[in-house]
Amino acid sequence: MAWTLERLAAELGAELRGGEPGAEIGSVATLDEAGPGQLSFLANPKYRPLLATTRASAVLVAPGTAVDGPAALVVPDPYLAFARAVALLHPEPRPAPGVAPGAHVHPGARLGDGVAVLPGAVVGDRAEVGDRTVLHPNAVVGDGARIGADCVLHPGAIVRERCVLGDRVILQPGAVVGSDGYGYARDGARQVKIPQVGIAVLEDDVEVGANSTIDRAALGETRVGRGTKIDNLVQIAHNVRIGQDCLVVAQVGVSGSSRVGDRVVLAGQAGVVGHIAIGNGCVVGAQSGVGRDLPDGAVVSGSPAFEHKENLRAQAAFKRLPQLRQQVKDLERRLARLESRGETT
Repeated sequence: MAWTLERLAAELGAELRGGEPGAEIGSVATLDEAGPGQLSFLANPKYRPLLATTRASAVLVAPGTAVDGPAALVVPDPYLAFARAVALLHPEPRPAPGVAPGAHVHPGARLGDGVAVLPGAVVGDRAEVGDRTVLHPNAVVGDGARIGADCVLHPGAIVRERCVLGDRVILQPGAVVGSDGYGYARDGARQVKIPQVGIAVLEDDVEVGANSTIDRAALGETRVGRGTKIDNLVQIAHNVRIGQDCLVVAQVGVSGSSRVGDRVVLAGQAGVVGHIAIGNGCVVGAQSGVGRDLPDGAVVSGSPAFEHKENLRAQAAFKRLPQLRQQVKDLERRLARLESRGETT
């Protein structure tokens, strides 16, 4: 289906300035790589000079941005509009519904309308898979698991027994939902595994990145709230609860039984110890270690994590430690000389 500038502007709620309304747009590209028939965007002022040289047919820009050459699609948030344009111009291929040869669906499983189960995928006994969900090769839905409508399980993604996914959940390759939590009791010199008999629940519109793991609860449930996006290589431990619309970036680890509020950002490689609470709207900087409760709206960094502005000042002081050390030594020598001459009182 061809997308004209006029049609694209209407779909994105954009004001079209310049260009031919009937000109066709077939794909998207960056400002420096785009050519005729392509759409680009300007969200970061750093790239504004590229507006003068881009060969794109049209550019998504914010109000008040001067564009000389390509057509301008003026929108309040060019980056958000670009995300929507990508989905329109590059729709994800959808496999044909049905159970492909080489897939295994247990006779006791229930599949909704339009479900696609590709070769090598497995659906266990009493499992339920919602309408239009796609199970790519080698995806596994365990016994008694429930998967909502319009979900996508990419190759090798696993939802273990009795775990629950809401609607429109995406699991990237190798993601595991419901792996055993890390629980052991010591019996003398040996560790005894504590059976993990709870489940993991992902609410609507959650996405989990490649090779990330969300452990099932020891008892009860591990839960990830609606709209939360989890990056690659993230570990969410047993009985953790993460709120709605959070961003959990690559290599984050959240230890058992911790609570993370709504709209929280955990930046790359941040670590959260167990049994603490992080309030709504908090931001935890990259490589930070959070070892205590955080109130709503806290912005922290460092390890151990503390208030971000204070941490920046501490880092600036740390760089000056050699100079400060030398200054202290000089002052000590001067004081010693004064004391030897009896000049101190």
